[in-house]
Amino acid sequence: MGWLRQLWIDFLKDESGMGVVEIILIIVVLIAMVFVFKEQISELVDKIWKSINENAKKIY
Repeated sequence: MGWLRQLWIDFLKDESGMGVVEIILIIVVLIAMVFVFKEQISELVDKIWKSINENAKKIY
């Protein structure tokens, strides 16, 4: 039974999964920022596409 207790203690001290948790938190924050700035991002993308189309017409 002592080996089972030691296995449990080792499992609790193991930090190898911390990178995954950090990445998930970063993704959640980025998604939240997209929702908050949705209109501004949409307007910016529209302006960029309009600019690309206008400049493409000048070339051709």
